[in-house]
Amino acid sequence: MDRAQKAAAVAELNRTFSEVGVVVVTRNNGMTVAQSTRLRNAMRDAGATYKVSKNKLAKIALDGTDYGSVGDLLTGPVGLATSIDPVAAAKVAVEFAKTNDKFEIVGGAMGATSLDVAGVQALATLPSLDELRAKIVGLIVAPATKLATITQAPAAQIARVLSAYAEKEAA
Repeated sequence: MDRAQKAAAVAELNRTFSEVGVVVVTRNNGMTVAQSTRLRNAMRDAGATYKVSKNKLAKIALDGTDYGSVGDLLTGPVGLATSIDPVAAAKVAVEFAKTNDKFEIVGGAMGATSLDVAGVQALATLPSLDELRAKIVGLIVAPATKLATITQAPAAQIARVLSAYAEKEAA
């Protein structure tokens, strides 16, 4: 990797750190290509990304971002799971760690807040942004649906009574 490629990698990582809501640092000791691909696909499906980068370049890219505390965790073969949704990357990382013994969560950060392993696991238990949006829409729509049902009920009752009288007259 020449100097220009390193500068481009640092700039890309810095841009990523500036845009995301969470960074999860993981250690991947001896994962196979198939396992890494499965992890990346799961991250992509959840709206997150997973990158393995040189620790020194990642530490340089952390300068000027809220994620400076993550620099202490960057030792050994680590990967960075990031997402705009503060929960997505943590959920996928925790689920993947349950099924793969060569993948471990080291820690992370959510903005300026540092997270240890327990913090990342707690974050993974929270509902995602999409789940929260669906709950809010459900709460907003429920009263309107009940109101529509209540206002239609008297008209439906009148229609049933008239229908019963019509059937009685026809018989």
